[in-house]
Amino acid sequence: MNNKIEIVLVEDNDDDAVLAIRELTKMNLANKFIRLRDGEEALNYFFEKNIENPKLTDIPKLVLLDLNMPKVGGIEVLKKLKSSEKTQSIPVVIFTSSKEDRDIIEAYKLGVSSYIVKPVDFDKFTKVIEDVGYYWLLVNQNPI
Repeated sequence: MNNKIEIVLVEDNDDDAVLAIRELTKMNLANKFIRLRDGEEALNYFFEKNIENPKLTDIPKLVLLDLNMPKVGGIEVLKKLKSSEKTQSIPVVIFTSSKEDRDIIEAYKLGVSSYIVKPVDFDKFTKVIEDVGYYWLLVNQNPI
């Protein structure tokens, strides 16, 4: 059985995380997730203090990253991911409630693969998650 992590979800909102994981699993788009609750956990997972994967040999197919999180924000996580040779080719999709132009501009300057504002409506939220998963896990040709 392949235990390769397919998606790293960095999301502090439990409801959004559960809904995203449920939808991706229901659509058979991904089976193996790591859910991290804030930017500090994300940096520890990918870099210095990764207990589960100390040498980060298990590179995910996708990182879904919220921006507004406790401890370390998503922009800082994105900056670190895109500045490291071992993680810079991982597709990172910002999935956030922020519609701020400065956040969108900064994310693209740092090399984000896509920037999506979370829909408030349940049906639209699940549709966006389905579309993101379908595109990034099945359609997109990932170099990893």
